[in-house]
Amino acid sequence: MAMPRFHTVAAFVVLAVSAAWVLTGEFSSIGSAAPETSGETPQAEKPAAAEAAKVLRTVAVMQPNFIEHNRIIRISGVTAPDKRTTLATRSAGILGELKVEKGDKIQAGDVVLVLDGAEKQSMVDTARAVLDQRQKEADNIERLVKNGISPSTQSDSARSALASARSQLESAQADIDRLTVVAPFSGVIDQVMVEEGSWLPSGEAVAVLLQLDPVVALGEVSEREIVHVNVGRQADVRLISGEIVSGSVRHVSLEATPGTRTFPIEVAITNPDNTVPAGMTAEIMIQSEAVTAVKLPRSVVTLDAAGNLGLRILKADNTVGFVPIDLIDDSPEGLVLSGVPLDAKIIVAGQDLVSDGESVNAVPADADLIAAATIKAAEPSQ
Repeated sequence: MAMPRFHTVAAFVVLAVSAAWVLTGEFSSIGSAAPETSGETPQAEKPAAAEAAKVLRTVAVMQPNFIEHNRIIRISGVTAPDKRTTLATRSAGILGELKVEKGDKIQAGDVVLVLDGAEKQSMVDTARAVLDQRQKEADNIERLVKNGISPSTQSDSARSALASARSQLESAQADIDRLTVVAPFSGVIDQVMVEEGSWLPSGEAVAVLLQLDPVVALGEVSEREIVHVNVGRQADVRLISGEIVSGSVRHVSLEATPGTRTFPIEVAITNPDNTVPAGMTAEIMIQSEAVTAVKLPRSVVTLDAAGNLGLRILKADNTVGFVPIDLIDDSPEGLVLSGVPLDAKIIVAGQDLVSDGESVNAVPADADLIAAATIKAAEPSQ
């Protein structure tokens, strides 16, 4: 009988071993029946472990130095003369004498021009002579009446004639006065529109007179800032040339301009040498009452979820808070802000990477960090 081959015997052996393993049922312990290892974390403990493993953001905070600062209200304006008038003739006639030129400084009551009026002067002389005659007649009648020679009715007629003569003289003198144009106030002659020898009708414009001391800066303040402006408050006026002159508010309108809801104001500026002309563009800067404020780099200011301008601060429990602020002034050293709590710790680095209520790791901000932020904020944007 032939011996079976080796591979046939091996196959029967493997088959017998496999059948015995299946019959024992030990394959069911793989996966679901596998024993638990001691190092595995229970499902309930995973969130706590994740929270403990979370890394807090680091922010730099500072305790601000509070200052007393005057709010600067800036208003666009223009300079104007304190007074301006166009001088005109009061009677018709030939311009006989022009006493001023452009640029002349004159005083109130100075004669600007005189019209020819020889015939009117003769009327004054005649009226004065008639008045003298009527005065003598009235005096004689009074003596006669007093002595009983003439009736009292003649005295009444004499007084009436005297009054009429006096009225005629006053009328003739008024005609003479209307030949002369005088300055109603002190100022400078800015324009002359006539020449000697020309015929001028009554009411003809002859010259423009300006009073530039004081010169006035005119502007309009918004309804939000009108509460900070009142008569007598000091103001600086920056001219288009860069020169800054000082003055005071002399008028604040009690009625807003309907179209803009702004209130016209006037700032009077001393101008003895007329160095500040009228009609020049100007910026009016009015100081309001001092308020408690802080000066911070522009980069510190941020926005909350609603778009409000403010600062991120560190609360007592090391969480982030937000406080709205009021922008008072803008200077090269930074923004001047009010509305900041006196005990606030302001986040000056990392404020845009955290949100309200978030716990943070706060470290004090050093002087170099604040100085760098200030310099960066002051640099012009490219």
